[in-house]
Amino acid sequence: NPFERLLTPKLPRKLPNFLYPEEAAKLLELPDTSSPLGQRDRAILEVLYGTGLRVTEICRMNQGDMDFEEKEIRVLGKGNKERIVIFGRQAGEAAQNYLQNGRPKLASGTKLNALFLSRKGGRLSPRQVERIVSSLARRAGLQKKVTPHTLRHSFATHLLEGGADLRMVQELLGHASLSTTQVYTHVTRE
Repeated sequence: NPFERLLTPKLPRKLPNFLYPEEAAKLLELPDTSSPLGQRDRAILEVLYGTGLRVTEICRMNQGDMDFEEKEIRVLGKGNKERIVIFGRQAGEAAQNYLQNGRPKLASGTKLNALFLSRKGGRLSPRQVERIVSSLARRAGLQKKVTPHTLRHSFATHLLEGGADLRMVQELLGHASLSTTQVYTHVTRE
């Protein structure tokens, strides 16, 4: 068979979509933190951008998963692998504000342990978080498609641009292979 030794052509690897720091700042500042939903949305954006979590990971988070003293989040990632992710001041402040002020109003008597709640007090689904992020991005006037994964790409890109070690970024993102993380080095060369 002449096709036995034939190799398929390699498809070009598409670079990840990310936000520039100014665009990220514009998006993060948009939610109105005087309302419970605005406090939740600001916390979601800050945690996504400040940690590089996947949308499913943030949706699975429970109230006790964030350690505000150690600035760590216990995350259940792909393949039910548990890892520890660190977070910064902005993500911590936004999450604490939401937990103290916004979440109790959204919980409305529910005993659900989920960290991020919907308008009706249920656990947010990945699709709901995607809608929140893309809606806020449109309202911020960003001219590109923005998803929770865009914030994950932005987190990794900005860390590498700031001089972070590739292996550290791999660990924070929960990538099994370094080659998965290396795609961000191509983005930072821009």
